[in-house]
Amino acid sequence: MSDIELERGAMAQYLPIGILLIIGVLFGAGSFLASGLLGPRRPHRAKAAPYECGIVPRVDPPERFPVRFYLVAMIFIIFDIEIVFLYPYAAAAGSLGTFGVIEVAGFAVVVFVAFAYLVSNGALDWVPRRRVRAHPPEVQRSLEAPARAGSR
Repeated sequence: MSDIELERGAMAQYLPIGILLIIGVLFGAGSFLASGLLGPRRPHRAKAAPYECGIVPRVDPPERFPVRFYLVAMIFIIFDIEIVFLYPYAAAAGSLGTFGVIEVAGFAVVVFVAFAYLVSNGALDWVPRRRVRAHPPEVQRSLEAPARAGSR
């Protein structure tokens, strides 16, 4: 076999991947095009309103969600991802040997650092922090204090 035939054989292995990529892009573009052309265009105030579990909001919320809510969501996602990656390791732990232990330990360290960052930012503190001052604020006095009544 010549070098050209070997190159053609190697490139032929990637042909299904390329075809699948092209089909995926065409499907995505076709979906957007079809929804734009075929979809109804009847705007309505109720359609533009935010949807919250079927409950129609009567008034705007008084305040935004606290950041703590999003920090707890980030903790959930971090541990969810950790579990997804630890299952395959647990299934193949015997065949991975020392390399697998080192990789999982590195991954666990990264997850722990992210968890420590979230906890240090108060992700698990549900009670608002009180600002305690170590010393009472010093009163700054001016040299040009106003004269008291009757002191001349």
